[in-house]
Amino acid sequence: MTLARSIRASALVVTALLLAAAPAALADSHEKKHLLMLGGSSFFAHDAVSHAMFTMAKIGERTGLFDVRFRTDMELVTKQKLRGNRKNLDYFDAVMFYTQGDIELSDEQKADLMRFVKEDGKAVLVAHSGTDSFRETWPEYIEMVGGAFVNHPWHQKIRVRVEDRTHPITRHFPAFFEITDEIYQLNRYSRDNLRVLMSIDTSSVDLTKKGVQRTDGDFALAWVREFGKGRVFASVLGHRAEVWDNADIQKMWLEGFRWAVGITDGETASLPLPTDDD
Repeated sequence: MTLARSIRASALVVTALLLAAAPAALADSHEKKHLLMLGGSSFFAHDAVSHAMFTMAKIGERTGLFDVRFRTDMELVTKQKLRGNRKNLDYFDAVMFYTQGDIELSDEQKADLMRFVKEDGKAVLVAHSGTDSFRETWPEYIEMVGGAFVNHPWHQKIRVRVEDRTHPITRHFPAFFEITDEIYQLNRYSRDNLRVLMSIDTSSVDLTKKGVQRTDGDFALAWVREFGKGRVFASVLGHRAEVWDNADIQKMWLEGFRWAVGITDGETASLPLPTDDD
């Protein structure tokens, strides 16, 4: 499929989904929100980053809920006044990371982002390789996100267990569904510190495969947490463009944004690891 056809197909999916969702989203918000979406890095960006940016822009446009500014640099991650018409963190309601690696940020920029979340009560969204960002250079970022990428033992069809079907971000999903994607394994992660919304049904993967390090069977795919006064929603899904074209995944990001900026409410208390009997 050509890029143009792919974009048109994605637009049709997003439009169909979001025209239905638009009245509810508009009713929730009296003024448009602002999302800063950061993608890739100076040395690598997933092929799906541009597709993800396009998808988030369409979600914001069709619902009227938010606009999106895309950047592949970190200039706007600051509270300092910038030249010209550049917006700083004070302008945005949420920052979304689909970044990669140990991107350079000054100590002042790092402190400003933490203030944005912890003191200003703003939102952070993290997609896929956003969990593979600042792993070696910024421990507080990893603490905020709730975990860090180790590797991806599986790139295949998996069965997803929806652990919380009452949360606004995931209540539209069935109890189980299948998806094909590159699946991340995390460390510096404990479900005691966050609320896992979706995880791998481990019966659908080979736990003896080379590279699998976790022995507890706890492979989170999406979660939420509070961080200071702010809210964080993260999902390791999104390596493949087709995942961003999935209507249920698009709705997950829409509802993830709405929850993270405080339009909706949902529990953040931790849930126990499901058993085979659950």
